[in-house]
Amino acid sequence: MSEKTILKLQLPTDPLWVKNVVESNIEELLTDHAFCEQKAASNAITLIVQNPNLNALVQEMALLVQEEMDHFKRVHDIILQRGFVLGRERKDNYVNELRKFIIIGGGREAQLIDRLLFSAMIEARSCERFKVLSENIGDTHLSEFYHELMVSEATHYAMFIRLAKKYAVEIDVEKRWKEFLEYEAQVIQNYGKSETIHG
Repeated sequence: MSEKTILKLQLPTDPLWVKNVVESNIEELLTDHAFCEQKAASNAITLIVQNPNLNALVQEMALLVQEEMDHFKRVHDIILQRGFVLGRERKDNYVNELRKFIIIGGGREAQLIDRLLFSAMIEARSCERFKVLSENIGDTHLSEFYHELMVSEATHYAMFIRLAKKYAVEIDVEKRWKEFLEYEAQVIQNYGKSETIHG
């Protein structure tokens, strides 16, 4: 998978992030990852609550909630198998910075499309990080696990983009997505230094 062609991310993660940062603290990575899955489920629930009239979106998000919570449990299972304990929720500065780009006001359509593209952006970067983890981590079990999740995140990314295009009337989704990609490229420059999925 080429992130440039499929995910369109402008700045790839340095594989040394895995060797120099992640492998020294797998427990921290797994705790952060577990909460990323839980937050993804919460985001899907919020989209349902805010848009109960959009039948296709409600159906897709209901399935997504189940899948993300299944991933949460699978990460938690790994945490328990390794004798770790799920730590407290970690603050995700990357996601919080991305959130600042979402249009506040501007009508329901603009808010919905931005929320969907924001969600797609997180899935795209998570997919890219899982790919880097799967290819560089010196742990066969985690390598296989992250490869499986990489494929799943790519599917989620595509779904959010598809929904944005479905519900956009006045908004040029391709143009707005390009703006998101450019903004994300600036944000991600400050990350790749901690043992978190987006850190």
